[in-house]
Amino acid sequence: MFTGIVEEIGKIKSFKKENNGAIIEVKCKTVLQDTKIGDSIAINGVCQTATKISTNSFCANVSDETLAVTNFDNLKNGDSVNLERALTLNSRLGGHIVSGHIDCTGKLLSVEKLTDFYNLEFEVPQEQEKYIVNKGSVTINGISLTVANIKNNIIKTAIIPHTFNNTNLKNLNCGDYVNIETDILGKYVEKLLSVKDNKSSISMSFLQENGFV
Repeated sequence: MFTGIVEEIGKIKSFKKENNGAIIEVKCKTVLQDTKIGDSIAINGVCQTATKISTNSFCANVSDETLAVTNFDNLKNGDSVNLERALTLNSRLGGHIVSGHIDCTGKLLSVEKLTDFYNLEFEVPQEQEKYIVNKGSVTINGISLTVANIKNNIIKTAIIPHTFNNTNLKNLNCGDYVNIETDILGKYVEKLLSVKDNKSSISMSFLQENGFV
């Protein structure tokens, strides 16, 4: 589990495709502190296991499934990636509960710089829109963000300069793809409502009446 609070911007040192997936090596510093082989590190929001650690980098094995649902397939040497170590029991939960399991990729449509913040718009697949709500949480490239608005599968987020300048959002260009993880709570609610013999008094109308959807 993670919080969506990026600790460091790393650099892709190498990305080698193999018969079954790929091996990624990331140059970094902060997230190597107290990290050992087998620990989890989120790379652009993707939970990966450190399989090799050196003084200034770590390696992870990327599965075919990860390549299929994330933006990893577009990574090249020198690219910036957001990094976060796994949540510990004594950590502050500054963002929200993030699993590191990516649901889809989204496309950056626009970046608007205002006086005190930035407005970014992303397009997500139609089938994922139902899991994203106004003022709810969404993880974009491993960053915990609040949804300012969503309409017709277009997410708008308002981002403060600190977040923009200390993540790889500042390196994105319109048309670039980002990793999207929707809020896990919505998926559990959907699962509970879909069970045929569910005896719960919670219904879709109840959720709507009480502002949950």
